[in-house]
Amino acid sequence: MGWVLRRGAMAGAAAAGGAVVGSLAGSMLSMPAAGGWVGAAVAAFWVVLRDARRGERLLAWVRDEPTPTAPREVGLWGELAYRIERSLRRREARIESERGRLDQFLAAIEASPNGVLLLDADDQIEWCSRVAADHFGLDPERDLRQRVTNLVRVPAFVAYLHGAQWSSPLVFAHAQRRATLSVIVRSYGDGAKLVLSQDVTERERTDAMRRDFVANVSHEIRTPLTVLAGFVETMSTLSLTEVERRRVLALMSQQTDRMQALVADLLTLAQLEGSPRPAADRWVHAAALMQRARTDALQLSAGRHQLSFSGGDDAEVAGAETELLSAIGNLVSNAVRYTPEGGRIDVAFAWRADGAAELRVVDTGPGIAKEHLPRLTERFYRVDGSRSRDTGGTGLGLSIVKHVVQRHGGDIEIESEVGRGTTMRLVLPAARLRRTPARAPAAQDSV
Repeated sequence: MGWVLRRGAMAGAAAAGGAVVGSLAGSMLSMPAAGGWVGAAVAAFWVVLRDARRGERLLAWVRDEPTPTAPREVGLWGELAYRIERSLRRREARIESERGRLDQFLAAIEASPNGVLLLDADDQIEWCSRVAADHFGLDPERDLRQRVTNLVRVPAFVAYLHGAQWSSPLVFAHAQRRATLSVIVRSYGDGAKLVLSQDVTERERTDAMRRDFVANVSHEIRTPLTVLAGFVETMSTLSLTEVERRRVLALMSQQTDRMQALVADLLTLAQLEGSPRPAADRWVHAAALMQRARTDALQLSAGRHQLSFSGGDDAEVAGAETELLSAIGNLVSNAVRYTPEGGRIDVAFAWRADGAAELRVVDTGPGIAKEHLPRLTERFYRVDGSRSRDTGGTGLGLSIVKHVVQRHGGDIEIESEVGRGTTMRLVLPAARLRRTPARAPAAQDSV
């Protein structure tokens, strides 16, 4: 109450002073008493008016957008302005601190590979991360305060959001984004919802490939096993002539070789996928690779084709020799198997203008339709399944080739046209190559 007493004392002093002045002025008019009352009233009114004006300035500062500093006053109003200003500064500091923490929290959410949507009790978007915006096809700013079910109209998502059965995630295909999303919802606060989304397209594709792979392996092994079981039963129950017995044993040996080739290719793929990339400091002469490929091709062709091998005498490749031999061998063996007798197969190692190199295998076989070309390197993909089995293929050769060349930093290129043959290229990057003095051209000939 000290400030009340001070204000009262100030008003009393002003009134006393005003009364004295008014009394003196009133004496001149022979009305000293009336002059004193008038002077006291005027002085007291002036004090009240001055305080009112100071209070009005402070109130205007508080009511409008406060400037950084309060009006500078003295006495009561100055003290009050100072305390209000200090309180506002503290509040602003707390708000700024909380805003900084919120920004850090939202930045952490933005860094998450999962999408985050914050919905209010009416399913309106309160906040949306960039990942969630990408998942659902939203705009993080324009779509705020919009009902999410008006923007994401996938029936499965709408039913899941409204069903309130969120113990397990929802997986659905988003047709607009051509992606598969996994979504889970959690409630918080007063009816608000947290929606977490994850793009599982690649995982679903991998799972599908794994299922197809297991099914294909099972199918590929079941066929020769069925044949072998039938032959075993035949030999154990029937009396066969020597010619029939030899024929059955030959067919059994053929099916056994087929299973061994399949298992060998599966093991090769497993080793390629589970081992580190080949070292870049182990150099293999390209000419040696060409010579080995030539020897295998001559044995497999048995004189039924025209074979030509060229190039590679001035180059070395950094990598795993066994893997490179496997890749080249698969390309050459495919060309030999699918090229009719009397056809031509050209194998060449050539430098490219950018320092890279290609190992090219060109055949005059039946060719491949364009719609099959993008899928040729998939496991067990066959253009003609019966023909592939007749030629002894396992359906894994080009998949092995692709793995090998990619592990060496390169790529495989395939060109083909029905009736005009096929060209396959293993492209090796310049970082995996170096030029050397030309060696004896042992592999540069035609047969």
